[in-house]
Amino acid sequence: MYIPEQEVRALLTYDALIPAIRQALIDYSAGLVIQPPRSILRAGNAEGERNGWFAVMPVIAGDAMGVKTVTFFPGNTESGLPTHMAMIELLSRSTGQPLAVMDGRLITEMRTAAVSAVALDALAPPDAASLGILGSGVQARSHLTALRKARPALNDIRIWSRDPAHANRLAAEAGARAVPIEEAAAADVVLTVTSSPQPVLQGRWLAPHALVLAVGAVGAHLRELDDVALRGAWLVAESRQGAERESGDVLLSGAQVQAEIGEVLAGATSPPRGGRIVFKSVGMAIEDLTAARLVWQARNAATGPDAA
Repeated sequence: MYIPEQEVRALLTYDALIPAIRQALIDYSAGLVIQPPRSILRAGNAEGERNGWFAVMPVIAGDAMGVKTVTFFPGNTESGLPTHMAMIELLSRSTGQPLAVMDGRLITEMRTAAVSAVALDALAPPDAASLGILGSGVQARSHLTALRKARPALNDIRIWSRDPAHANRLAAEAGARAVPIEEAAAADVVLTVTSSPQPVLQGRWLAPHALVLAVGAVGAHLRELDDVALRGAWLVAESRQGAERESGDVLLSGAQVQAEIGEVLAGATSPPRGGRIVFKSVGMAIEDLTAARLVWQARNAATGPDAA
């Protein structure tokens, strides 16, 4: 069966996705997930930053197998197309039978935000009240929804964007404030979801107790955070292997990953109290498989397993 994006949108909810992602991250760090590094090919369609890429992400976990193919073409914004597009194939682990093929663009968007929500709940102090967002695109919107699910007490939302009109628009939609970057970066929790290839977040703006959720700049030569932001911070990743292979924030700063978020969630380690924490996500196939399984299960519950 093929499940298009509009059906994925009707079936997948953060209420189901966030706890499922939490367990998936625990399982990954416990060694229960078979997930090789993703293969990435440059498309060669343009020079420099406009050069797109194509990635293949296979995974096996629990009763299912899956593979996501995902593309990122930065120049698509000029033609009104999404910069990220994806397809996910879900298969039975016991028989190899294909169960469903579904559009993966929205799944990628939602599972990324769900991972950040899980990290926020595990790493932010209970009294965190302010959230600064650097960026105003698709991920900024999805993160607002997911982070508010995890921490409803985040009531001071500050938004900065390189395009002030975009920041004002999102702020009006979300009941937030469009602010200078320094004010956004001084919040208790700081989310970076930009497409900038160079650091936009300066460590000197951060509060000593800040939690930074670094989501953008996936690539060994791309950065959103400067060295000061990472220096002295307790660095957490979805995957040590992923962060040390694909994150320019980690590679170019020389920062060391202190823990995987799954280890924190399982109680195997804890962040120091009162200090700065940086959580770096690059995305993993187990997150896509987890979301795709939820979509497939919800569709079967609604229409019956034999519906095509």
